[in-house]
Amino acid sequence: MPNIKSSTKRMELSRRQQERNRAVRSRLRTAIRGVRAATDVEDGEAQFKLATSLLDRAAQRHIFHRKKAARLKSLLARQVAALRAG
Repeated sequence: MPNIKSSTKRMELSRRQQERNRAVRSRLRTAIRGVRAATDVEDGEAQFKLATSLLDRAAQRHIFHRKKAARLKSLLARQVAALRAG
């Protein structure tokens, strides 16, 4: 436990940010799972729209690297395209 007041404050702030980031990552993983589990095109596209929105927001907030977000969006888009194809 820190003795300096500013260190205590930074530790508390860091803990709150960590909890917020964990919640964002959890929601994002659930959305990605929804895209992968989709069986019909409409559901897949709706889940894809939600997942891409969350990915963009996570990249903007630096929770994920922007290139990782782009890679995941591309992968999910291919999975939705596969649903459309057959």
